[in-house]
Amino acid sequence: MHEQGWYVDPYGLHDRRWFSDGTPTKLVRDGDLESNDPPPDRPFEGSPEPLPVGPDGGADVRSGPVQSASKQEDPGVVGAWEAFVETGGD
Repeated sequence: MHEQGWYVDPYGLHDRRWFSDGTPTKLVRDGDLESNDPPPDRPFEGSPEPLPVGPDGGADVRSGPVQSASKQEDPGVVGAWEAFVETGGD
């Protein structure tokens, strides 16, 4: 079975890195901040390390609200979202 989900970043650049089909992806997390950072062009050594178990007995991957790495909102996206909400999502 190939790893799927959040694991400790095997490159040591971030707290966590998303694995898809056993391959590290560009999706990373540092605390509550989620962003993209492509993995280095070198293979990682060893096996992906599972995340520590959280207080609820599950992997502690969402211990707080997720914040986007981008600080600026795209006005087009905001306008589209507002129109979507105003029409009841239809």
